[in-house]
Amino acid sequence: MMNQPVTVEVRTVSVAFKRLDERAVMPAYHSELAAGLDLTACLPRAGMGESVTIEPQEIVKIPLGFACAIPAGYEGQVRPRSGLSTKHGISLPNAPGTIDADYRGEMFIALINLGNQPYTVHHGDRIAQLVIAPVVRAGFVEVEDLDETGRGERGFGSTGLR
Repeated sequence: MMNQPVTVEVRTVSVAFKRLDERAVMPAYHSELAAGLDLTACLPRAGMGESVTIEPQEIVKIPLGFACAIPAGYEGQVRPRSGLSTKHGISLPNAPGTIDADYRGEMFIALINLGNQPYTVHHGDRIAQLVIAPVVRAGFVEVEDLDETGRGERGFGSTGLR
């Protein structure tokens, strides 16, 4: 029996985009079913040239040249691009980063070079991904005891590798 294609309804939400630099690139999906919008470096900036070289183990904030308004009830999750991380060791030191719905400043991406070679970011390079995701807010309730589970208090590494 062949698998039947499944139709999935995709929710969309509008995110207001304010260009702070005329060369800024609006985030965009680059394939039909992509979850993440690509984020593009906007260089030069004060103290930076047309490109920025990130030395091994160095962290650099790269400007994107825009601000946005993520709607209430959502967050922006900033994630590394898989090609940059697997081919060059370029990642985010706080992955995934969170952009809260009430932030209105310019967007920057903190990149870290985990590789062994310097890596150069040029104006217009796609350097990270942005996933817009719903947020659930938790309300904590203080209790005397927690319910029992099979795992209990066993922490880091307690479930093994295989």
